[in-house]
Amino acid sequence: MPASPLLLLVPYRYKAAVLYSQIPISASASGDFVVSRAGNTASRILGNGNIETGVLANIARINYPRTGVASGCAGLLVEPAATNFVLNSQNTATDWTIGANTASGYVDVIGVSGNTVTASASGGIGGSVFVRRTLNTALASGSTYTVSFLMRQTGAHTIGGYWIGIAGVGDIGGGFDVSGSFSSGAIYSAAGAINRIRRVERWGTDVYRCSETFTLTASGTLDRMLMGPVAAVNSTASVASGTQMAFAAPQIELGSLPTSFISTVASAVTRNADVITNNQFVIPNLIGAILTEFESPTSGTYFVDNLPVTLVSGYNKVAISYTPTTITVYRNGTQVSGSPFSPPGGVLPILGNVINIGHNNQYYQLGANIRSFVLYSSTLTAAEASGLTT
Repeated sequence: MPASPLLLLVPYRYKAAVLYSQIPISASASGDFVVSRAGNTASRILGNGNIETGVLANIARINYPRTGVASGCAGLLVEPAATNFVLNSQNTATDWTIGANTASGYVDVIGVSGNTVTASASGGIGGSVFVRRTLNTALASGSTYTVSFLMRQTGAHTIGGYWIGIAGVGDIGGGFDVSGSFSSGAIYSAAGAINRIRRVERWGTDVYRCSETFTLTASGTLDRMLMGPVAAVNSTASVASGTQMAFAAPQIELGSLPTSFISTVASAVTRNADVITNNQFVIPNLIGAILTEFESPTSGTYFVDNLPVTLVSGYNKVAISYTPTTITVYRNGTQVSGSPFSPPGGVLPILGNVINIGHNNQYYQLGANIRSFVLYSSTLTAAEASGLTT
């Protein structure tokens, strides 16, 4: 095992603007992290599995991923800035219109006010829905957007969907089956929307977050969003009278992934980026190791204190050993292909660096839920790196 760490952070204890490290910790907070996020528009998932909105500015978001305590350890939620373009997302009973042949009722969906939609007569997504119109948001050609919402199964029916209208582009819609197969399909396919990717995530016993990402090839104006039960994942076919499903937390944002819920009322709302940094404790030498574990929302290149690391989507345990000329990376028990490699520019820019694990200018990030961050003053052997990340 490596020597005692120079720095150990397991996100848990915090106060306004401070996230406490377990090692070292002092009255001057020299080993602790500064938390910066303007505004009170952020949300997180509590240990009981419910969404808490209105997390205050500069408060570390200790977040239980998906289903709360049952899903395992909490982590530090770190996200870039994002804006929800859907209005009245916090309470869809306000200023949302119920479709023809449809009844609705209030329902709490893991802490967010939603609607239970019931088809009182047969009708597809064009009728058995509730809708928010006059969104009036400009969407740009070449940009990627993500639609997301929570769907609660309130009866035997397992298929629901969404439909958005973009003037100048066309209609885009998707259906999602949460019966276990987690299948999905395109309901409406506008020619101006490409690279469509749909996802279903279980967020509770009967609650699922459904999302779809697409890229526009033409500019347009987001006009409306509808949600409701559908008969099939790729069809507008009618659902039977009495078919029921609940919906909440609608969100449309710029980017290729759904982020945490942003509550809106009469206008679009922006959640600012989480910036988590340590401006006092600097890395003391040119030889050492970083050990960290976190959830990555997607595969790709991430940066751990400006060191590029190739990651997979999902859970990652990563060990990085560094010398002045080489970087060796282990991920989930295995040495990463192409490792060791030379640092960018040929010289490792570590000595004297402050430590950044938040979205400081978008380069210092560890993904969605950070569970731990450890800094050592010596490199790790292959056996140590493999064992510590398995």
